[in-house]
Amino acid sequence: MPDLYGAIEGGGSKFLCALGSGPDTLRDELRIDTRDPESTLAQLLDYFAPHKARLRAVGVSCFGPLELDARKGDAYGSFLRTPKPGWSHFPLRARLAQALELPIAIDTDVNGAALAEQRWGALAGADPAVYVTVGTGVGVGVVIRGQPLHGLMHPELGHLRVDTEFGSGADPRISTPRPGLERAGSCPFHGACVEGLISAPALSARTGLTPDQLPDDHAIWPSVARTLGQLLSTIVLAYSPERIVLGGGVLERSGLREAAREALRRALGDYVPRDALGPSAIADYVVAPALGARSGLLGGLALALDCDCAS
Repeated sequence: MPDLYGAIEGGGSKFLCALGSGPDTLRDELRIDTRDPESTLAQLLDYFAPHKARLRAVGVSCFGPLELDARKGDAYGSFLRTPKPGWSHFPLRARLAQALELPIAIDTDVNGAALAEQRWGALAGADPAVYVTVGTGVGVGVVIRGQPLHGLMHPELGHLRVDTEFGSGADPRISTPRPGLERAGSCPFHGACVEGLISAPALSARTGLTPDQLPDDHAIWPSVARTLGQLLSTIVLAYSPERIVLGGGVLERSGLREAAREALRRALGDYVPRDALGPSAIADYVVAPALGARSGLLGGLALALDCDCAS
């Protein structure tokens, strides 16, 4: 009987759980609505507890920010200050480990997705490799030498402050702050950072429409592309990745990924002399996720597999 691993993708609105021994064997997938920490944890344990005897490890690819310094004891794998009500400082990894008596690996959802895409998807063969998601939030995951990047914390480039007028004049439909929003940005910490400007809630706050209601010719989309171009250029200059995945619900907008590639080229201004950034090759440099919506869950599996190898 093959070894069994648990995979968890933790998001602000839902948790996904699955069992398997590899990327093609995930089964018994379950969706759990994200509620308060204790209720959510109880449902996770109800799912995994019957399989304890066969499980070798569980990997958690989760929203954050997270404490990823293993020297922090039981605080390792807990939430830092997060906008998600009730979740700040909740010790998710420690509580799972205590109840299941198993090795528990944890990382951010975007680091997990980057790891999965490098191992089994669109980032295969690329190192360093970066995964960017634009949806309910904006996250950046970085894998270097096959490992997710940690340091002082973990990458949080979704909170990069950007020049809101970069590359174009202002448009009154998108640049006039709505009541209570700093410089038209909705991030409670930074106002007009990337997440505060182009996440799905930010787009709704700036326009009064949900992203799927916005027409293709709305002036917000060139602004989103310019902001993405600044974010991507920072990633290129900071990490020098060999490939970038650009995904998330907002990127389902037709033509937005292509516009972001062109905005990246303009933002770099021909400073990086690599063919991969040229007009004929950049479509193979900034790419869509190959694993689709399963990147995060498969990231949990990758973390579990690595955790078992290290134990």
